[in-house]
Amino acid sequence: MAVRSVLVVDDSHPDRVNLEKILSAQNFVVTSVANGREAVERCRQARPDVILMDVNMPEMDGFAAVRELRRESATKDIPVVFVTSKDQKADRVWAQMQGAKGYVTKPYSADQILDQLRQL
Repeated sequence: MAVRSVLVVDDSHPDRVNLEKILSAQNFVVTSVANGREAVERCRQARPDVILMDVNMPEMDGFAAVRELRRESATKDIPVVFVTSKDQKADRVWAQMQGAKGYVTKPYSADQILDQLRQL
């Protein structure tokens, strides 16, 4: 799968900007939103090739957003990579159970993010 468009979902503006810079430097088309609810709506409108999703966010957390995306035929196959500060084994297992294709903990390097995209 060739990844061209990436949706960044994080309630932290600095984290969104950092991911946008990393991805834009590699010529990805990047869109970003601040919570899971916005991510679900954006995916319904324009299906990104992949989603980089934080977990802890207001309105709808990343896990709930992924569950909602998986219930809809139009969005169920969009790969999700969690990018989060949650670093417990239980969090990683829960992410896999939600259908995550990858998991990166903060702080991260540009190489870690790009490696996740290459693995898709």
